Order: sequence, then C-alpha cells, then structure tokens
Amino acid sequence: MRNWNVQWNYHAMLLPGMAILAVFSFYPMFGAVIAFKKFLPAKGIWGSPWVGLDNILFMFQISDSKIIFFNTIYIAVMKIIAGLIVPILFALLLNEIRNRYLKRWVQTIVYLPHFMSWVLLSVILLNLLSLKGIVNQVIAFFGFEPILFFGSNTWFPLVLVGSDVWKDFGFSAIVYLAALTAINPALYEAADIDGATRWDKLVHVTLPSITPTIVLLTTLSLGNVLNAGFEQILNMYNPLVYASGDVIDTYVYRVGLVQMQYGIASAVGLMKSLVSFVLIVMSYLLAARYANYRIF
Repeated sequence: MRNWNVQWNYHAMLLPGMAILAVFSFYPMFGAVIAFKKFLPAKGIWGSPWVGLDNILFMFQISDSKIIFFNTIYIAVMKIIAGLIVPILFALLLNEIRNRYLKRWVQTIVYLPHFMSWVLLSVILLNLLSLKGIVNQVIAFFGFEPILFFGSNTWFPLVLVGSDVWKDFGFSAIVYLAALTAINPALYEAADIDGATRWDKLVHVTLPSITPTIVLLTTLSLGNVLNAGFEQILNMYNPLVYASGDVIDTYVYRVGLVQMQYGIASAVGLMKSLVSFVLIVMSYLLAARYANYRIF
C-alpha cells in the first residue's frame, strides 16, 4: 500500500506536464487531416469537403516542389557537415590553450551568439553584408566588385550556412570539450615517454578518444536533414533568393498563412513530418548500433 502511495505521488506530479503535452502537442496533430481536405475556415476542419490525395499529388506536380526539397536538403546537409567539423576543430584548438583566463575569455566570446535570436543576428548580418557594409568595403578596398550577398542565389546559401555555424559552433563545442577533459592523462604521459609530438598525441590519443562522441552526434544529426532553419531563413531571405533559399518550412508559411492555401501547405508539412520521423528513427538505430546510445 505504501508503494502504491509513493507511485501515485509521482504520477500526480506528471499530470500537469502530460496535460500541457496533450493540449499543445497531441491534440493539434488531428489538424493534419487538413492535408486531405479543401479547408474552408467558415466550415471548420471537420465540415470542409474531403479531396483525398489531391493536395499531396498537386504538391509533386508544382514546379516549386523540386526546388524546395532540394534547397532544404542541400542547406541542411551543409549545416550538419559544417556544424560538426567546425566545433571539433575549435574544441581541439581551445584545448591546447594553457592559459586558463584566456581560455575562459575565448569561450565566453564564442558562446554569446548562441543566446541571441535570429531577429537580432539577421539585422547585424544585413548591415555587415549590405552593399555599403564593412565586408563589401573591404572587398572594394582590394579592387574587387561588391557582392550582393542577400540578392545572389550563389552566395545566399553560403551566408545561411556560415551564419548558422558562427552562431552555434561555440555552444556545440561544449560536448567535445567535455569529451576531451574525460581523456585519461596517463595516455598523454605514456605518449610523452615514447617521444610523441603534439601532432602524434592528437592523431593517436585525442581523436580516437573522442571518436565515439563524434559518431554519436553525427548519427543523431541525421534526423535534422529536413530542418534547414525556419527562423533564420525567414528573417534573412527575400523574393530575389527564393530559388536558393526557400525551404519546406518557409514555403509552408508563405503558402499556408500568407496565401491561405491551407490544404497544400498541410500536405507539404505532413510529408516533411513523415520523412523526418523515418530519419529520426534511423538515426537512433544507427546511434545504438555504432555508439551504443539508447534512450530506453
């Protein structure tokens, strides 16, 4: 009886959180049925007529669909690759700094952008990379033509990837720094006795020791292949770069909320959710297989 009372107390503590989860996460999922209807706001979700798979079929027929899916995968994959390589390199370099105060100062500086919203950072980037911004002034100083970073379909994806890495690489490096501090110092002492250089210790001690962490984060990042960064792109893109910057999330926003084509937008969002679910399951299976990572 006593065990039951203890368990009941724990379940009672979960009730508020489960209620919020049910109201704001589970119940809205029924709205996915709009993807199979010609949604009319006046009639509501259940009163609107069914159209079956027409919205989904139309999604694959429009010319924008291929561009949108390509942009989403291209930008997301580039962000994943750069977001893995740069934090690892930064953590390795920062780990070599022996001055404790300098190390903390560098860490603090590179962490700051992570805690700023894309609304603020986009304004900063728009001013830095504008035609009269400091970056183009430096380019003009060396005799080159100014670059229209936010109006060029060639440069805009690179701006997205570069700014995303700049914002988060310091914060992402925390995991690798933690992995580096967990390395047994005896391994480095043994390498010193064998006459290993700093490069030898990096290749034969440091990198093999943090490889499980790298593999784990790489496999888990596969679930974000279709997440190219809605907030970032929404604050930075414009009609000139729709061809290279429009992704699934921004397209759903423009078509669904701005143009009020709710059925098509829901179909695109539903397709993304299904593919993302499959990718997340695959990423956790790979993480369990190669990094021995399990949730349950």
